Amino acid sequence: MSATLGPPADDWVPGLVALDIDGTLLKWVEGTGQHYEQVSAEVYDAVAAVLAAGSHVVLASGRSPHGMTLIADLLDLPREGSDRAWVVASNGAVLFRYPPLDIVHEETFDASDAVAAVLREHPEALVAVEERGVGYKVNRPFPEGELSGEMIEAPIDDIVGEPVSRVIIRDPSASVEDFVALGARLGLHGTDYVVGWTAWLDLCPVGVSKASGLDHVCRHLGLTADDVLAIGDGRNDLEMLRWARRGVAMGQAVDEVHEAADATTASVYDEGAAVEIRRWFPA
Repeated sequence: MSATLGPPADDWVPGLVALDIDGTLLKWVEGTGQHYEQVSAEVYDAVAAVLAAGSHVVLASGRSPHGMTLIADLLDLPREGSDRAWVVASNGAVLFRYPPLDIVHEETFDASDAVAAVLREHPEALVAVEERGVGYKVNRPFPEGELSGEMIEAPIDDIVGEPVSRVIIRDPSASVEDFVALGARLGLHGTDYVVGWTAWLDLCPVGVSKASGLDHVCRHLGLTADDVLAIGDGRNDLEMLRWARRGVAMGQAVDEVHEAADATTASVYDEGAAVEIRRWFPA
């Protein structure tokens, strides 16, 4: 899809640039559901321009915290002499500062009923919950490369027996459309959910999203949504793109992401994040 950038505001400069990771900063390995853990020179230099201008860069991802620190390192966040970076993890349920990794806010919920409802319809589904600093507790191993860190097998009752910040449910034999319909059909009362690029369901606390996490960060920094440029490509970016003053969809995003955004940039394969950032922070 070609970029439809729209007119820039007269003299607006984003005070904070919120960036999704997978499919926005990192390119997908097509057909695998996995991504290259590499940041292009174009994206690196664009992020450097934001920081040089005195604005903030905040990573906002569905990833768990231990899966985000490498990306912060690849981008050299924060720069030497700067305050520790803010990072929004687990689709907004976990906020941390880095380095070192220091959890400063976490939202949890009881996911047991929602997980049971999904498993009644997809009994062979894979379930995972973060085991902080190690990897994930899983009922069975996920396909290679889909989770970061170690996979520790455990019974479902142990995985969701206590409040959690996020649950991943994955059914390699199902389709994205199956999971979109499943979420709509079940309602998953008391729980919010996001369907990914594959038959991948993220369960999270009600009212928690990347937008709510970023709002928390903005309040700490003395900013508001009116100061934010947000860029993303997935269904878990919808709230963030609507909330920010300027929400921009990556070119390869699904239709509902484009509809939620103010504009569309180039695809991740054409360095769309860098293209958009450079409109506001030129070389």
